[in-house]
Amino acid sequence: MPSRRTIHEVLIIGSGASGGWVAKELTERGVSVVMLEAGPPRIPTRDFTEHIWPYQLKFRGFGNRQLLLETQPVQRLCYACDETSHQFFVNDIEHPYTFPADKPFMWIRGRQVGGKTFCWARESYRFTDNEFKAASRDGYGEDWPISYNELEPYYDQVESYIGVSGSREGLPQMPDGKFLPPMNLSCGAVKAKEVIERKFGWRVMPDRVANLTVDHRGRPACHYCDQCQRGCYTASYFNSPSVTLPAAARTGKFTLVSDAIVSEVMVDASGRATGVHYIDRVTREHREAYAKVVVVAAAALESTRILLNSKSPAHPQGIGNSNGVLGRYLMDHFTVEGAGGGMPSLRSSKREPVGRPCGFLVPKYVNTATSSAKDRNSKFVRGYRFDGDGSQELYGHAFLLPEFGDAWRKRVREEIPYSFAIEAQGECLPRADNFVALDPQKKDAWGIPALHIHASYGENDKAMAAAMRDDINSIVDAMQLTDASSPKVELSMFGKNIHECGTARMGADRKSSVVNGDCRVHDAPNVFVTDGAVFTTQGCYEPTLTIMAISARAGEHITKAFRRGEL
Repeated sequence: MPSRRTIHEVLIIGSGASGGWVAKELTERGVSVVMLEAGPPRIPTRDFTEHIWPYQLKFRGFGNRQLLLETQPVQRLCYACDETSHQFFVNDIEHPYTFPADKPFMWIRGRQVGGKTFCWARESYRFTDNEFKAASRDGYGEDWPISYNELEPYYDQVESYIGVSGSREGLPQMPDGKFLPPMNLSCGAVKAKEVIERKFGWRVMPDRVANLTVDHRGRPACHYCDQCQRGCYTASYFNSPSVTLPAAARTGKFTLVSDAIVSEVMVDASGRATGVHYIDRVTREHREAYAKVVVVAAAALESTRILLNSKSPAHPQGIGNSNGVLGRYLMDHFTVEGAGGGMPSLRSSKREPVGRPCGFLVPKYVNTATSSAKDRNSKFVRGYRFDGDGSQELYGHAFLLPEFGDAWRKRVREEIPYSFAIEAQGECLPRADNFVALDPQKKDAWGIPALHIHASYGENDKAMAAAMRDDINSIVDAMQLTDASSPKVELSMFGKNIHECGTARMGADRKSSVVNGDCRVHDAPNVFVTDGAVFTTQGCYEPTLTIMAISARAGEHITKAFRRGEL
């Protein structure tokens, strides 16, 4: 007799920030979960390198440049992909994608248990109705079908559980949260705070980051090695394998299958999902897994790729694409970078405490609901924020000095220079002509159609960038820096900030969105999408905290739907 088919209650695709939170919420509420992750597990003793010195590495930290060029020509462009951390990034030869020659796109990906939560920058900011209801305020695009008040308790829940350090500032455009004590500002950032707040009236605060400043829920506080992108033995910053996945596993209702590359969601004749088809990453064996509910949480573009590839008579253009919206409205933040200079008043022979894994933040003031007249700009809609830091340059200073011997040692000890850097990050508008689609010819190493990504920044983005440059130049002038440099003229490459959002956006109108306010696909009632793909707008803040809050909310909704017999 044939073996009996196992039908799970919920199947989750992806084990990162989103998938981990959905799994935690479901299992702790009594729902059984199987999770499929496309990559392997990471073993700290093998894969974490935060305490390895350059002299212990074959290429002294510079990496095998030839191998990186051959196998990771795109991933190596990320600041965090080097000899110590390249293992957290995909092989570009195995994972190709395409784009028009005049519209380059930089797709940075991490395929392992935990996704990109091993090497994210940990910046954790709440959205407000400045983001959720932006269209109602400025008339561009559409609002989210949810409000800040609806998501606020889930922000509270996520922050309280993962541990986010930050200061309480009382700003309406950047709500305070359930914070651990903030990290200290550097001496340079303290000086910047004094100048920027006095000159421009903008608040300067320590960055809000998912790094622990005190012991929290059995995890020790950060030990300030400042090598977070290399993994963390002590789990002192949030990553799903150290925080949410163990919580799910403790319930006894969680099964994790690694090295399982999902190609498509399977459906029955009525269009309801029955499970997924996946391929073993190592053996290339084709397999199937069955479930009553499928949650797609593979990161924005990969989730959309799976949905586009899930074609059937019931969904001829892919699941969720009956209106042609799936794949459209791709967004990624753009940055204006490269500004800074020296701070001669802080030149010293004493070493400043180092190792903070964060700098300072100036929140969005331009075009908010409470902006003063001086902070309104009619040349564009939406706005931007600043970040930066000041730091001593001991090693670079020592390396570049022309002297040697006693004279060199004397200057190294007595003349440690101090530098300052600042950049701005702006909101990319959702536009239908920024889209992804399946490439008709290119496939990945497992035979799955690759994505073709068609994206560029628009006129609003460029007008905003001009204002960002002007403000940065004004700040640099006010700081009275030496050897000051202005920000670069060119914008960052689309995708470079690794904040891709949209392409399966949330909305109340089925004609213009893919999922509803509960992350349920309009066209398939037992399929949910819970990652950055569902963003209707992007704001100028990093998306991860909002992704986790949305995921926690979706997990609660799925549980209630099960209890009502809807799933």
